[in-house]
Amino acid sequence: MKITDVKTWVVGNPPPGIGGKYFIFVKLTTDGGVVGYGEAYNATFSGHVTARMIEDMAERYLIGRDPHDIENFFRRAYSSGFTQRPDVSGMGCFSALEIACWDIIGKEADKPVYKLLGGQVHETLRSYTYLYPHTGSVHSEDAPDGRNVYNDPEMAAACALEYVEQGFNAVKLDPAGPYTAFDGHQPRLIDIDVSTRMVKAIREAVGTRADILFGTHGQFTASGALRLARAIEPYDPLWFEEPVPPDMPEVMAQVARGTSIPIATGERLTTKFEFARVIENRAATILQPDLGRSGGILETKKIAAMAEAYHIQVAPHCYCGPIVGAANIQLAVTLPNFLILESLKQWDGFHATLLKKKIEWQDGNVIPSREPGLGVELNETVCEAHPWTGKDLHLQMMQTPLMP
Repeated sequence: MKITDVKTWVVGNPPPGIGGKYFIFVKLTTDGGVVGYGEAYNATFSGHVTARMIEDMAERYLIGRDPHDIENFFRRAYSSGFTQRPDVSGMGCFSALEIACWDIIGKEADKPVYKLLGGQVHETLRSYTYLYPHTGSVHSEDAPDGRNVYNDPEMAAACALEYVEQGFNAVKLDPAGPYTAFDGHQPRLIDIDVSTRMVKAIREAVGTRADILFGTHGQFTASGALRLARAIEPYDPLWFEEPVPPDMPEVMAQVARGTSIPIATGERLTTKFEFARVIENRAATILQPDLGRSGGILETKKIAAMAEAYHIQVAPHCYCGPIVGAANIQLAVTLPNFLILESLKQWDGFHATLLKKKIEWQDGNVIPSREPGLGVELNETVCEAHPWTGKDLHLQMMQTPLMP
């Protein structure tokens, strides 16, 4: 079996834009006509540049080769251009192609990918959702009257309770203020106050029916993160996510040692080598690899195995499209140290439209598909009908320092 063709799409994500502005998909085809789909979670360059990078990597290291040879493909891609070091852009491209290879491998074997990775540990997968506004943009700064679920405790509590009634037993929010290219910074008193009132209101609304996942995006210094942690600690969040920038796990470890809230991190990391630094420094007890960036399915299986040896849990990240979501599911099913899965509004809306058959969700849990490969098929007609024509990045930090 050989890979003979590669095709990419950059698909615009219509409002409210849950999961980012666009999704980057890839399709690989074999000489036997078997098709595999993958997706990159890559915010470093524009979507169209990234798509061309995926095609370039496939032409150099995959076309004409057997998709089963994942380890061989990883080493050649990892070493591309005389690098041999974690490269978030290169590994985003590799991850998309690697996921597509596994989709092909599973289809050839007529088995779900999880059956080829050690088999099934979990029959269902606990999932969480962000708090999403009923109308308008998911970006808090775009709220028409300045009030929405990201900054108004009453609205956040009502939204959280609604999701609990739908079956979720974990909800996530990011109320801690802007994140900038110049972080970490000390939290403003207003941000500590809003964060505390938000978490308090949600806890009072849901009681013990749901965990609260407190998200940040590397905004703070270690001392600033600890100030915020002390304020929200009484409401027992399940995690405090990426409290400091991801480039120095030694600093994150200072936060982990100073709070009782479990520290979670990993969205912006790639390969076992970066995650090893987090583990060695005891910087987090929950890892959040995004399979569209972390190195794909096999590399993240290795990351999870390293974590397991240290009693660290894994909560796959997914702020992108449904192909990464499907890959997360295939991996999570196999992990003894799986904690929880990011679920994008019950895999509904545009995410469901992008698939020929939507991801199954029931009572707060994802139901793994028993179909071969990733268990989903990309709807190429929908991809063709929604091309992304902009130049923005998938995600963008504030470009000026935050003033007190």
